[in-house]
Amino acid sequence: MLVDWGPVVVAVVMFILLSPGLLCQLPARIRVIEFGNMTTSGIAILVHAILYFCLYTILIVAVGVHIRSG
Repeated sequence: MLVDWGPVVVAVVMFILLSPGLLCQLPARIRVIEFGNMTTSGIAILVHAILYFCLYTILIVAVGVHIRSG
């Protein structure tokens, strides 16, 4: 049985890296962007979710990331 782990690995890594407040927060409370402040807001979660969806779609569909095992 051939299993494609590419979409799973990309989704997990991007979820960790694009968590609002971990590496950056866009938009931030005081400035437009803040780095490593470890806080979040509702609008920042929405912006990061849209960025996540767009980048995930580009990486999986257009680039075609595949990691095969089996």
